[in-house]
Amino acid sequence: MTDKLIFVLVALIVGGAYQYFTGRTGRKKAPAAPAPAGAPDREEAAKAEKKAREAAAVVALGFVAEEDLDTENAQPVPAGRTAATAAVAAGDWEAGAAYVAEAGSDWEERWQRVRALSEVAAQDDAWLLAWQAARPADPTAALVEADTAVQVAWNVRGSQAGSRTTQEQFRLFHELLLKARTAAQEAQRLADPADPVPYVVELPIGCGLGYPHEQYEKLWSEVVARDPKHLSAHTSAQQYWSAKWRGSHELAMDFARRAAAGGAPGELLSLLPLIAFVEQESWDEDLRPETFFREPEVVAAVDAALADLAAADPADRRAVRLRHILAWLLFWQDRDAEAVEQFRLIDGHIGALPWTYAGSPRGRYLHARNWAVRVTGLES
Repeated sequence: MTDKLIFVLVALIVGGAYQYFTGRTGRKKAPAAPAPAGAPDREEAAKAEKKAREAAAVVALGFVAEEDLDTENAQPVPAGRTAATAAVAAGDWEAGAAYVAEAGSDWEERWQRVRALSEVAAQDDAWLLAWQAARPADPTAALVEADTAVQVAWNVRGSQAGSRTTQEQFRLFHELLLKARTAAQEAQRLADPADPVPYVVELPIGCGLGYPHEQYEKLWSEVVARDPKHLSAHTSAQQYWSAKWRGSHELAMDFARRAAAGGAPGELLSLLPLIAFVEQESWDEDLRPETFFREPEVVAAVDAALADLAAADPADRRAVRLRHILAWLLFWQDRDAEAVEQFRLIDGHIGALPWTYAGSPRGRYLHARNWAVRVTGLES
């Protein structure tokens, strides 16, 4: 057992967050042997005190304290996005229309802006209905409507495994996705022929409804004909090909490898194999991160991702998704100084894979970050 693994296991015992280690629910640690009377309190207090000292030392170097970690977002939300979502929530649909229009033909950004508005509309769509009443054939309004329908369907289904999802939830999920597909097809009809986003919106619909492989590939061809390197589209399609949805680990990995091989440096498609490895470890009970994440193929994929990241535009907001996973994999590969470089750039916002795959995202993040900082000598 490595020193790193011992550190993690001690942290789990102290915090009780066993899910940090594997990201799997339902896996319990064996009960500890009884301790002499009076000993547990003293031992636990000593461990808690040591943990607090180590955490304080990390925070003193400028890292974010546990209570200040944002578990909802992967990075700071742009001021323009905050202003636009606040405006539409207050009824100003024109501000939302202008916000999406500003993305122009940056299709990834257009998709992110549509998603931001649809998340608001999934809670209250009065402003969206007003937009559609004022502009009945507005392609952007139709696009937001379609993605809102997808959001509502997934909200009804929830994020639990199928065994923990009721038949009524499945029934409503299917019914709502059928309506979302109709809305997506209308958005596709109204859209600029060059716009891939109405087809990107349909990708999770095909996943949820279980499109046959041939049908899904036809949909995918519509996306890549318009934007062959759309990163969010690729990560969405990768889910369809995964074992937990409509494919297998082999199909998902094959999709990821082909996408990464077809990406030029800086296009960040090296993200896909890393996602496949993290997901594989999360469900395969026979894999252990301290060995699996050090396998040659994983190490090579990490190296390729680092080179990809180095070639990317520093202002590319998509890069943060790669940084989060790299921090985790570099931690397990004992490349702690490199991990710390990534932790410094993502610190404070942990609403991203791999942290969200743990029962305690904060626990998983803090132990990886604090270990990496600690073993590099708490250097700034």
